[in-house]
Amino acid sequence: MEKTSMSPSPSTDLVEHVEPVAHSDVKPTLPKADIDQEHQLTFRDAWKHHKAIIGWSFFWAMCAIGWGFDAQVNGAMISVPSFRRDFGYIFEGEAVLPASWQAAFNIISAVGQFLGGFSCSWVADKTGRKPSLAVGILLCTGAIIGQIVTTSKVGFLISKLILGIGLGFYLTLGPLMCSEITPVVLRGISTAGVNLGIAVGQLISNSVIKGFGERTDRWAYRGPFAIQLFFAAFLAAGLAFSPESPWYLVRVGKIEKARKSLQRLYGNNTDISAKLANMEITVHEESMQKAPSFIDCFRGTDLLRTGISTGVFACQHFVGIIFVLGYSTYFFQLAGLDTAHSFDLGVGVTACGVLGNFCSWFIVNSYGRRKIFIFGMGALTVLLFLIGIMDVIPSSAAKWVQASATVIYAFVYFMTVGAMAFVILGEASSAQLRARTTALATATQALFGIAMNFAIPYMVNPDKGNMKGKVGFVFGGLAAIATLGSFFYVPELKGRTFGEIDHMFYNRVPPRKMGGYQIEEEL
Repeated sequence: MEKTSMSPSPSTDLVEHVEPVAHSDVKPTLPKADIDQEHQLTFRDAWKHHKAIIGWSFFWAMCAIGWGFDAQVNGAMISVPSFRRDFGYIFEGEAVLPASWQAAFNIISAVGQFLGGFSCSWVADKTGRKPSLAVGILLCTGAIIGQIVTTSKVGFLISKLILGIGLGFYLTLGPLMCSEITPVVLRGISTAGVNLGIAVGQLISNSVIKGFGERTDRWAYRGPFAIQLFFAAFLAAGLAFSPESPWYLVRVGKIEKARKSLQRLYGNNTDISAKLANMEITVHEESMQKAPSFIDCFRGTDLLRTGISTGVFACQHFVGIIFVLGYSTYFFQLAGLDTAHSFDLGVGVTACGVLGNFCSWFIVNSYGRRKIFIFGMGALTVLLFLIGIMDVIPSSAAKWVQASATVIYAFVYFMTVGAMAFVILGEASSAQLRARTTALATATQALFGIAMNFAIPYMVNPDKGNMKGKVGFVFGGLAAIATLGSFFYVPELKGRTFGEIDHMFYNRVPPRKMGGYQIEEEL
């Protein structure tokens, strides 16, 4: 294909000059050349000719490793005897963490993530995606060192708060960049890779805790915290070489840099003029609209898009992700299993999660997002009720059924709801508001994390509710309600360009009918 030296400039007659209007009120332009290129690109072609896109998608998806590690280490750390000894008290001859301090320990990180998500959206739109990641790395590095060296509860909680802010940057930038640098054929796999980062982080966390957990000194818990520095080092090493988001560069008028970024991603043998022209047209349309703000996320059709983008992450908490995975090791111990078996099963749970996420790559483009997500919600609902039912049966066999259900849950969750939430976020959010919508999704994760991390210790701790596996009934009921909502509001956006997605939302196509909708407008 012959390359052109300059990309076409956006034609001013594509969008009439009007007074600034709300984002959702502007009819999107559907550039035929770029749509045709997107639809003609196959996964085989992308793998053969665009390895740089795959590599950098992996890099940005791995931002989530630190988030997954921290989320898992919080719940698993309460199973470490030396941690309970240093920060807890003796109850009936055993060291137990006070539920109030345990809740604060878990919640403070989620509070930081809430603040970090909003801060990141502002920094990412003002300075770029790469500088935003640099800020996140610095925050996480300082906070991790604080966790290692502090000897006071207050100092530890402050370090956790700062770490949470940095992790909020990580979790916002991962799906944001993966959706902005990939073509349609890779977008689902790339954004699902963010969930792989979370799963890998959780697997490493459980493995590290197993390795350090039987120590009797303070390094039983300081060691796992110190391992987090490797994730920051990995991201810092790759950041200097990563291309900036071409979408961001076009928005700030750096067209030539956007061209170079696209060329680095797609290779020198690919003509990127149509893709660059499409970005310019989209940004030109944005210039006819009001300056985007968080309020715009809740206006017109963007309200629905925001609801879908954040709702899929609410569903993750309705199916009890923090209870089943975050507390899996502690749950096994409460169920009567010895420490060695509980650590082994904790590692097994997260290993199945990694396997499930790998499987999601093979089904996301075959079965689509909607079917996988709804199937996952239904299957997890059944597993939650099974965990609850087995807790009522007083036998050792029932305890192992609970443990088995937990392992299966991890596989199903990461293959379906966990992976597809990031895919749906990257596709349902509008181009103009993607950074802000992603920040709202991160905030949703944080808010539900705060609520669940506050409530679960009171439900499962032996000195409080002591519900053990009966918590499965609580989350089973919530999951059933969320499954019903998913049927009506989770869309099928497989194979659609961003322009086509904008078109469907503009025409108010019901989300459950988007998969079969035919765009009849002449391109």
